[in-house]
Amino acid sequence: MPITNGDNEVIITSCKNANTQVKVLKYGATIYSWKVNGKEQLWLSDAAKLDGSKPVRGGIPLVFPVFGKSKDPSVSQMPQHGFARRSTWEFLGQTTEDPPTIQFGLGPELADQEVYSKWDKGDNDFTLVLTIELDDDFVRTKIEVSNPDKKPWKFNWLFHSYLRVDDVENVLVNNLPGEDCYDQIIQESYEEREPAVNFAGEVDRIYRNVSTKKILQVIEMGRVVHNVQRNNLPDVVIWNPWIEKSKGMSDFQPKDGYLKMVCVEPGHVHDFVLLRPGETWSAEQVIYKGDEIKSY
Repeated sequence: MPITNGDNEVIITSCKNANTQVKVLKYGATIYSWKVNGKEQLWLSDAAKLDGSKPVRGGIPLVFPVFGKSKDPSVSQMPQHGFARRSTWEFLGQTTEDPPTIQFGLGPELADQEVYSKWDKGDNDFTLVLTIELDDDFVRTKIEVSNPDKKPWKFNWLFHSYLRVDDVENVLVNNLPGEDCYDQIIQESYEEREPAVNFAGEVDRIYRNVSTKKILQVIEMGRVVHNVQRNNLPDVVIWNPWIEKSKGMSDFQPKDGYLKMVCVEPGHVHDFVLLRPGETWSAEQVIYKGDEIKSY
């Protein structure tokens, strides 16, 4: 059976290969495991909480309605990354059999009320529908954000994807030269001039308005291990906490786990999406396995 609906999680199994699976927690609608032919593709902290007590460290957490901390008055009182990853979503069921596809939904009644109350006046009406599709060598995540309210409101969105690698010191992320970059460590903007992003220390960068025609590739020892394709997600966050930042996160284990991961995060975060009454905004990412190196 391709879909298993448990009390706390939903498991999708490929119709063609029982060793290809996605596991999704209902808390946060967070994908915390994606295996292709038995091999894990996502990084998950050994200390990640999977009991709904706090957001999951690893996998693909969902960031809404604010990315990080913001001074914008509509979200300035919110904790980092908002409430989508802190709320228990409703499992809406299976939509297609092959490839197996499922949906989750979130509205104000299911949102973490403490955090939701800090979004504007705590009365924004919204609907989120997340669609997850599993195929032989890819996982697709699509989000639809709808405004059934009588007033407009604004938001950020981000897929906070933790991709597993063998050794991040041997990893490059390509197709970002020439892009407008805001480096959150030095708090400066510049044009990216390096031929590829490499990792020899903490990296925390937001690449803004990157053409969605560009596929981002995680290349390890000259071999493409992950491809990240985006639709309507113009911004890309590249993150690795490295040594000191990892030490400061209690749920980051093992402490050298930063060597086994790189975050390539498609989103709409350099500014807010304004959604008027009756409007729906949608976007998606597709992460798929190895391919030839592409440059744009």
